Amino acid sequence: MGFSDATRDKALEIIARYPADRSRSALLPLLHLVQSEEGHVSPAGVEFCAEMLGITKAQVGAVATFYTMYKRRPSGDWLVSVCTNTMCNVLGGQAIYDRLSEHLGVGHDETTSDGKITFEHAECLAACDYGPVMTVNYEFFDRVDPDTAVHLVEQLQAGQRPQPTRGARLCTLKEMSIQLAGFAEPREEAMADGPAGDPTLRGVRLAQEYGVSVTGFDPDTPIKSSRGDGAPAAEAAGVAANKPASDLKPAGDTPKPQEKQLKEAR
Repeated sequence: MGFSDATRDKALEIIARYPADRSRSALLPLLHLVQSEEGHVSPAGVEFCAEMLGITKAQVGAVATFYTMYKRRPSGDWLVSVCTNTMCNVLGGQAIYDRLSEHLGVGHDETTSDGKITFEHAECLAACDYGPVMTVNYEFFDRVDPDTAVHLVEQLQAGQRPQPTRGARLCTLKEMSIQLAGFAEPREEAMADGPAGDPTLRGVRLAQEYGVSVTGFDPDTPIKSSRGDGAPAAEAAGVAANKPASDLKPAGDTPKPQEKQLKEAR
């Protein structure tokens, strides 16, 4: 497909965010941009990104096929992902996946006949303390079971946007992609809602309750970034650990294994 002038203007705006000699860094948001218009990254989308950045289609394709968030064929408005990795699987993740697969009539990386839902299993959604979990366009629904999962996708099929357990409200794949390209999503209801969940905060609360903190931690001492003035790495590491650089031995002072063996032999 041909891309609109508005999309081309957005692409130029994205590229302008990066230094001229590093414009290729704009490729990731550009791929999200074309996905926001097409619903996936098509061959035409790959060609568009290559043209805008002055690189080859092979270079664009290598990136687009590496990251699973870029869909290479038409996808539904709703990407439903079920975690089937170890923790969620033990808690019932596979049973949820199987039930949804049967209900939707599709398998992994397939889209329902009405074109609304693309279904996939996920190796890990990084939310073990809320397992079993599933996501819709990467927004979390925690501690689901087969029945609640089916009810959720039925709401999506009926045109509703159920509220995720935590985080932002649901937006379609195209709406999500324009945000990932670096542009504000105008819907007021798209803004994030609520605090972090209890399992996320449990460790912090236990630390507060028992007075646990990192040794030598001083919340009033900022962690400095790299100074850019040639400061030794050991000094930078000392600052990051809230320790003076004098407490750290330079790497060169540590005997190499071969040197240690020779000294012991003597």
